Amino acid sequence: MSLGYLLRRVGMFLLVVWVAASINFVIPRLARGDPIQAQFAQLETLGIRTSGMDQVVAAYKKRLGLDRPMVEQYFSYLWNVARFDFGPSITYFPADIGRLIVQRLPWTIGLLTASTIIAFIVGNLLGALLGWPGSSRWVKWLVPVLMPLSAIPYYLLGLILIFTFAFTFRLFPLGGAYSTGAKIELAPAFTLDILYHSILPALSIVLSVTGFWMLGMRGMMVTNMGEDYMIMAEAKGLSPMRIFLRYAMRNAMLPQVTGLALTFGGIIAGSVLVEVIFDYPGMGWILWYAIRATDYFLIQGIVFVLVVSVALAMLVLDLLYPFVDRRIVYVRR
Repeated sequence: MSLGYLLRRVGMFLLVVWVAASINFVIPRLARGDPIQAQFAQLETLGIRTSGMDQVVAAYKKRLGLDRPMVEQYFSYLWNVARFDFGPSITYFPADIGRLIVQRLPWTIGLLTASTIIAFIVGNLLGALLGWPGSSRWVKWLVPVLMPLSAIPYYLLGLILIFTFAFTFRLFPLGGAYSTGAKIELAPAFTLDILYHSILPALSIVLSVTGFWMLGMRGMMVTNMGEDYMIMAEAKGLSPMRIFLRYAMRNAMLPQVTGLALTFGGIIAGSVLVEVIFDYPGMGWILWYAIRATDYFLIQGIVFVLVVSVALAMLVLDLLYPFVDRRIVYVRR
């Protein structure tokens, strides 16, 4: 890999982040209404009287920089996000957005990473078995079971799981990340409590995504069956298990790895509706609340972290591809 190619890829990464950050700045401001005015209007609906509202709103706008021209706001925004300084949240004022993201990030990463890895492994293994001629017949019965589940949105599966296992049989909690009143500490009891509360939200994601990985892997396995290297491996008399693992499945995994990198890049945003349904304190839940409250700065902070994570995942994947597949070489012709 040449230095010029590396610099071009890093430059493309920075360009993507800049374009996405600019769009991230514009879109929230296209929404109607004044976010500061809306916050105080909500207080009045709760019976809280706010005297001198106009003066208070003006003071808040000046503090948050919303009274300046749009061009000044834009350049100030670019300078701040370049330093990952997203400022205070409108909804949780004066809490810092960076601190809010750091507090919510481990919950989403833990839940989504575990669910994605489990679905990726199970789905690809089942898909490889479905596309392999020597597989057992019982594997064929997995298609009519898992494929309909992949067509159901994960949040609907979450509602079904809540109704069945939490409301009807009461085997799992209705929501939350841990039991009410539990002491947050690094202890086995608290860890088991977190795992117990994460089973249903993780299961809804795994059931919904496994069929997707399975179908993609099956298609790649069927495509690889007629390749020259497969015919050569059979002609050498290699064992079926070695051909399955080292030749068929290994080469079929490359497009799946690309999809996994994209999935990992989007993990930070979380499965918004899953976290809302299960009242899980992750990035998806706080993003949903920020959209409802028209919190410009919180939306921009979360979306910017998502954009950087996706672009960084693609950059790392592009640079690692030659090490995953030796046939891929980046050279200038």
